[in-house]
Amino acid sequence: MKLLHIDSSITGENSVSRLLTRQIVDAWVAQHPDTQVEYLDLLTDAPAHFTADAMAPRTGQTDGLTEAQVRENAVSERLVSQFLASDVVVIGAPFYNFTIPTQLKAWFDRLAQPGRTFRYTATGPEGLAKGKTVIIASTRGGIYSTSEMGQAAEHQESYLKVILGFFGITDVRFVRAEGMGLGPEAKATALEGAAQQVRVAVTTDKAANQESLAQAA
Repeated sequence: MKLLHIDSSITGENSVSRLLTRQIVDAWVAQHPDTQVEYLDLLTDAPAHFTADAMAPRTGQTDGLTEAQVRENAVSERLVSQFLASDVVVIGAPFYNFTIPTQLKAWFDRLAQPGRTFRYTATGPEGLAKGKTVIIASTRGGIYSTSEMGQAAEHQESYLKVILGFFGITDVRFVRAEGMGLGPEAKATALEGAAQQVRVAVTTDKAANQESLAQAA
């Protein structure tokens, strides 16, 4: 089993999402000792933002491409191959300005490749990255999950559900710690709740995992 561990927070050792992804990976490996872990830190190894050069054919073709297109093609190929080779993906996704970090968005832009992670059919798009489990460490300074106003302003978890679903991934699990900026007591409560969610998230059975998360919501 291959697990891809991704962090995207810009706050280094002060990052709660990095703390949670480490806990998730450690808990997963404890249950699955044969897991091979590969790490990608998008703070230090993020692809450039999506450009016309990055939209060039990404199937290894080099004929007729400019030097910039060949270079961007190689970056995209490396990232999508790494993603497709994984069975489990753990993603640290902090909440910045109502959405995910730009580094993480740039990574998803490189993964969205026709013929690799999705394809268009006569009945609509079909995801080609089926069968993976994705566990997301979602961290937020405020509270957005408990009110209609908060949910309307949230373009973090909602975006992740859509893009991963577009890739054909239906087993998406969240470990959420929100209210981190509301004082020490609120932070401690959020971290305690997140620790319990980690134990649920590493459950191998998808149906049992979703039922447990629904009961905890």
